[in-house]
Formats: sequence, structure tokens, C-alpha cells
Amino acid sequence: MVFGIAIWIQIQADVGMYNAFLQTSIILISSYIFAHFLTNKRLPKALISKNMNQFLIEALIVILLLSFIFSLVFTYININAITPIPPGVLSHLSVLWKGFYLSIPASLLINGTACGIRFYLEHGKIERDHILLQQAHLENQLKLLQDQINPHLVFNILNHIHILMKTNTELASFLLFKFSDILRYQLYHCNKNQVILNQEIQYLQDLVEVEKLRWGNELDVKATWQLNNQKAFIAPLLLVTFIENAFKYVCRLPGHKGYIIISCKEENNTLFFYVENSYSNLSTYKKKDGAHGIGLQNVQKRLRLQYPDSHILKIESDDNVYKVSLTLKLSIDNDEQ
Repeated sequence: MVFGIAIWIQIQADVGMYNAFLQTSIILISSYIFAHFLTNKRLPKALISKNMNQFLIEALIVILLLSFIFSLVFTYININAITPIPPGVLSHLSVLWKGFYLSIPASLLINGTACGIRFYLEHGKIERDHILLQQAHLENQLKLLQDQINPHLVFNILNHIHILMKTNTELASFLLFKFSDILRYQLYHCNKNQVILNQEIQYLQDLVEVEKLRWGNELDVKATWQLNNQKAFIAPLLLVTFIENAFKYVCRLPGHKGYIIISCKEENNTLFFYVENSYSNLSTYKKKDGAHGIGLQNVQKRLRLQYPDSHILKIESDDNVYKVSLTLKLSIDNDEQ
């Protein structure tokens, strides 16, 4: 519109208001048609198909055609009003050619500006779609990793209860009660991206209690839990693998009483989690689950996905002692989708 007003002001004094309006309208309509063709028809398709070379050729053709239309209009103005042109085909072609190459910058500016704005909008849309796809992919990855954890835990506890029902029905009944709490947490809370820290820790405490009752006097278990901000949020089932592995691979040699130390402390929205256990044969650990175990690989993936720049994980094993130390920056607000 600014371009049209500028043209109308420039030529209306020479050709009159009506002719100036007519010619300006022709210029604006043709500019709109060609710019619309490039920006709304060709550019989005070129971005999707990633065929920008063809689009550049089409844009060049459009610019030249629009410049030719401009030259026809300005030649008509020169012939009829502004500058008398001597009769003859060559004279008219000379004026037409001069108008053509003088119109190229204007045509380039119009189409270049329109395509630039459209490219910016399309690029922003593509970026937003890409972010949404990444987020959906991330959620699917996290769901897959959680699904890999849940069945393993459930089957372990059910197997413990099955064994105890043959020897100690009272203890089996108590463990079944604890198991119902564990299962309830997994069913109704673990489908979220974030859960309240206090709920996650209560789930871990129930799990440790079940394992302590199963092992009895054969295992020395010390667990301390200290939460200053129980309303902080954490990804569900993020810590359970460390506890599961500690009980799974603790020392079982006859005459040797294995031990497990669990420490969980929250301070200034930072979680300090530590697990230490004795082990009898590290090769058994490697043989079953690989260098760090499938469960540990899963939790490491989850930490990279959900806490990319806000966690420190250290895993050490020496002198028949296995140590896991995790420092995690917790969420203050629940950012579940």
C-alpha cells in the first residue's frame, strides 16, 4: 500500500487522478498476485520438499514478469502524458526496455520482502512443529523406560510373597499390604512427568521395608531419609533402580553378612541420594545385565532426557563395595504436560 501510494502521488500530477488510480491499481494487483503466488503457493511447498533451487528459479521468473508489467505501465505513461516518444517501433522498444530494467529493483523489493516475511513465519512454524515432535518423542522414550522398570519390580515382589505364603502367612499378608501401596503408587502416580517428592520417597521406603523383611537377619540395611521441602517435584521411578540393584547384587556368600546403606537428603531444592552395598562377585553383575546393568542404562538415559544440565551421577566399585551417588536439582513447580 505504501508502494502504491508513492506511485500514485508521483504520476497523478502528469496523467490525472483517474489514470493514476487505474495504473496504480494495475501495479498493485499484479504485485499482489505474483507475491501471493510465491509466498503462499510456492514457498511453503519448497520448504516442505526442501527444493529451494526450483523456488529460486520460479522467483526469478516472477520478478522478471512483474518487472515487464511495470515497464508496460510506465511506457504507457510516457507515451500518453509525461515524455513524448518519437514514432517508431525501436523508440517504443527502447522505452520499454529502459522501463523493464528500471523496474527490476522494485519488483525484487516487493517479492523479496513478501517472501522474507513468509519465510520467517514458515520457519517459526517449522521450529514449533519440530519442538512438539521432539517433546512427543521424549515423552514416548520416557514412557518406554518406565515400562521397562515397572514389570521387573512387580514380578520380584510377587515372587517374594509367593514364597512366604508357604512358610509365614502373617508376614506374607503384611507384604501383600505393602505391595498394594507400591502398586497403587505405580498405577495412579507414575503416569505423570513429575510427582511430589514426598510420595516418591514414601514409595521407596515401602520398597526398602519389603526387602528388609524378606532378607531378615541375613542383611544389614541402614536407610536415612531427610526431606526439608516435601513439596518439591521429581520424575517418578527415577531412584528405584539404584535400590533394586543394591538388594539384587548384595553380598550373598555363606558366613558373610552383606550390608546396604541408603541416604536420601533434600536441601535447598537439591536432592542428595547415595546408595552403597557390598557385593561378592562383580562378574556376575556384568554377566547378567552388562557393564552397568539394563536398569542403570535406563535411568542414565532418563537423567539425560529429563535433567540434562541439573544432575551429577557417580558410580564407583572398589574393594567389593558398590557406590552410587546422585545429586539432582529438583523442580519447584509441577511442569507436567
